[in-house]
Amino acid sequence: MKTAMENRLLLLMLVGIVAGGVSGYVWGESMQSVAWLGELFLTTLKMLIVPLVAASVITGVAGLGDVRKLGRMGGYSVAYYACTTFLAVSIGLVMANLWQPGVGVSLSDNLTAPTPGVGDVGLTDLVLSLVNPNIIAAAADMKLLPIIVFCIAFAAALSTLGERGQPVVRFFEGLNEAMMKLVEWVMVFAPIGVFALIASKLGAAGGGDAFFAQLAGLAKYALAVISGLLTHALALSLILLLLARRSIMEYLKHMAAALMTAFSTASSSATLPMTLEGVKNAGVPENSRRFVLPLGATINMDGTALYEAVAVLFIAQAYALDLGFGQQMVVLLTATMAAIGAAGIPEAGLVTMVIVLEAVGLPLEGIGLILAIDWFLDRCRTTINVYGDSVGAAVVGRLTGNRHFSD
Repeated sequence: MKTAMENRLLLLMLVGIVAGGVSGYVWGESMQSVAWLGELFLTTLKMLIVPLVAASVITGVAGLGDVRKLGRMGGYSVAYYACTTFLAVSIGLVMANLWQPGVGVSLSDNLTAPTPGVGDVGLTDLVLSLVNPNIIAAAADMKLLPIIVFCIAFAAALSTLGERGQPVVRFFEGLNEAMMKLVEWVMVFAPIGVFALIASKLGAAGGGDAFFAQLAGLAKYALAVISGLLTHALALSLILLLLARRSIMEYLKHMAAALMTAFSTASSSATLPMTLEGVKNAGVPENSRRFVLPLGATINMDGTALYEAVAVLFIAQAYALDLGFGQQMVVLLTATMAAIGAAGIPEAGLVTMVIVLEAVGLPLEGIGLILAIDWFLDRCRTTINVYGDSVGAAVVGRLTGNRHFSD
């Protein structure tokens, strides 16, 4: 039933995308009259961010168990996922700087200077931004980095309390479920919101050459994301070869069904049974695959984090805003840390995109244009997420001394 509802939502969003594009071309600037619907959709998502981030990060980290007892397998798993996510965001930033997909795509004629919060950021400023003396004030100001850091530390502390900490963990688990349900309800409005965002953004171009320039920029953005995902897939394959000592082609043969399932469902969690079967057939030891893969489906978002890095720079370039090295490091940190607890969120890429844009002070309205291609890129990045999980199982299995690949 849930899959059928998701398929209907996807179909309606595709209808909204096409209708928005056609309406923007035919009626041009008059489609600004529906822009408020898109703004309402984004504002509603923004309203959910702080409780959603807090609940998902705390439950994600607490779900690892006592951080003091993770052992070698837990330590290697967390280190692998953190490093590969960091690598993915770095590749995304490099691709966005190389392709410059947003240059020439005008989303606004009057926004030519950095908005408040996007000033020059030095190394010490970056470190200091990780903590805040008043976490409530940070939440009110949408300063998400200190919130994520606090939630990670808080969850780690909870994990050491044993039974005494379980009531608090269960509270946040309930809060997380409630927030995910709210996101599901908001996504029912997504087709209308997507239609309004795309129609108003493309309509603002006024038709003609400017309209097609927007579409050309969107194609260039998609190519930047896909080239980044392919580069990261190559990096993961090299990790598989060098650290796990596995044949890349042989491993891909066993994982082919899981990767195709990931592309078709756009869900790491839904693909998990196929992923478990694939790595089993590839000879990954049982204790490694049964620990690493469920953990990866929860906290690993390599593809999504990479996509967000490209998207944020695309939006900045389209608004003619120059994000310097410091601001791009904020993107790097925020996208990496948000990946810890957000993977189980429905439409995780869209929600965490709002998080990253808020972190560097970019206008949320820029999301309107990239939503036109997001349904396809979502499938591409989920495939990379699943491949990263499977490589992690093989790597951790070998690093922890499980070199006999059989049950």
